[in-house]
Amino acid sequence: MARYRGPKTKIARKFGEAIYGTDKSFEKKNYPPGFHGMNKRRRKSSEYGIQLKEKQKAKYTYGVLEKQFRNLFERASRSKGITGEVLLQLLESRLDNVVFRLGIAPSRDGARQLVSHRHITVNGEVVSIPSYTLKPGDVVGVRERSKSLVVIQDALESNRAGSSAWLEWDGAAMTGKFMNRPEREEIPENIREQLIVELYSK
Repeated sequence: MARYRGPKTKIARKFGEAIYGTDKSFEKKNYPPGFHGMNKRRRKSSEYGIQLKEKQKAKYTYGVLEKQFRNLFERASRSKGITGEVLLQLLESRLDNVVFRLGIAPSRDGARQLVSHRHITVNGEVVSIPSYTLKPGDVVGVRERSKSLVVIQDALESNRAGSSAWLEWDGAAMTGKFMNRPEREEIPENIREQLIVELYSK
């Protein structure tokens, strides 16, 4: 499965919520996509269908492919704690997600691109792997020659930086410290992780 690069509003309408953030098109058409749209009668989803939809929503939200997601779940299942919550913590610990949470990029896709194009550092070293898992104490920063990029400046001016309690942002140095993995209540995504656990447990 290749990474999805199609219309994001269509995916948001599929799940019935703006999983990619503010979307004016979604607000205007807040009903399932398709020729008949809101008038189309849909059969009641099975238990499996509901669980699968929740997994797909999590994958699209974080921009993770199927194999990556399965590997993260297996890693979560081997870890101490509640598997579903650990899974979300691992997703939130990805470098591209942290760059997004710090406000360096306006979206996870934008954050992924910044990381891939070598604009981001971890503990002073350039890291170009979006899926890189951060550890408590790691410092994420903008590469010196990239600090003047318009896309980064515009994102930081939106004042989202420092909005997550588990991240510490230094605006002067343009660095953020990954303090610890977030607790479930600190993760704003509307994902029912227990359904994902049930799906993989079949």
